[in-house]
Amino acid sequence: MNNAATLAHMSGGQFAVPLVIRMATGAGKQLAAQHSHSLEGWYAHVPGLRVLAPATLEDARYMLAAALADPNPVLIFEHVMLYNASGELDPAVEAVDIAQAKIRRPGRDVTLITYGGSLPKTLAAAQQLAADGIEAEVIDLRVLRPLDLPTLAGSVARTHRCVIVDEGWKTGSLSAEIAASLVETVFYELDAPIARVCAQEVPIPYAAHLEQAALPQPATIAAAARDLVRPAS
Repeated sequence: MNNAATLAHMSGGQFAVPLVIRMATGAGKQLAAQHSHSLEGWYAHVPGLRVLAPATLEDARYMLAAALADPNPVLIFEHVMLYNASGELDPAVEAVDIAQAKIRRPGRDVTLITYGGSLPKTLAAAQQLAADGIEAEVIDLRVLRPLDLPTLAGSVARTHRCVIVDEGWKTGSLSAEIAASLVETVFYELDAPIARVCAQEVPIPYAAHLEQAALPQPATIAAAARDLVRPAS
């Protein structure tokens, strides 16, 4: 933050810092409060850093190559609950960009914005909503800094409702930045207030049932979306 992120600016572009740092993030493995942080939002606050959060096999595989090719510092936050994910890589994918968000599921009724370890939960929530006749569009941020605001704003302009799912705490969070940016750009497209589903404002508990209660879950994500689409009378 103090050197790698600033050297290109301080040298007038004469020096680059081609640095890549991979870090584990997130909770869900009963590692208790001291090993369950989601602090990627801290680093996404800093100009001069590119901050990535892979959530799929292809992104986990190919983001690293793109980061190594970047002349500037790149931080890759890998959610601990995704390390055991396995599957076949799509042979049609040979590279991924590290600049844009991606629509993982198209929809018309509400936009669900998330990243990293919360993507599988958000897709599961979208499945639950589909059973209720609500078609949710799921956007995977992929890049936490710089945010791909055009993709986010374009989706919200189509669906007119938005839920942001962020495993970080709500106070001072990445979700707050996204919500504020959307209000600044597409406020008049919104038919309901922007909702956020974040971790509870407590150190992450060790006990399994309390840990799960403290984190966003498919049911809580789906409930937040339903409240926007079909508010209680």
